[in-house]
Amino acid sequence: MTNRKTLVIGSSENPARYSNMAIRSLRKNNIEVVALAKREGRVLDVEIQTEFPENKDIHTVTMYLGAQRQPEYYNPIVELMPKRVIFNPGAENDEFAGILENNGIEAIEACTLVMLNTRQF
Repeated sequence: MTNRKTLVIGSSENPARYSNMAIRSLRKNNIEVVALAKREGRVLDVEIQTEFPENKDIHTVTMYLGAQRQPEYYNPIVELMPKRVIFNPGAENDEFAGILENNGIEAIEACTLVMLNTRQF
């Protein structure tokens, strides 16, 4: 299986949050996770970091932040050069999607949990 290391932006320790469910589902599928949020924490074996990761061979970025909170991540994500960025429901951002596509990064409006459950991840 190819490396699908995934950066989850907007991670939460709260089990009711979709970002938390996504981390759990990614780990259940043996996918390596890098979690990023404004506050530190932990979900299963994944430490939530507050600093944007240095290039760590990220395949997928999955976004759980609303469009208004995304601009600070535009450049760091483009520099990371992931294969794709998934905009989960509520995180859709046409402006950022355009920037990604212009840089050869696939932008997808989808739900990470659904993609995992239907084996489309």
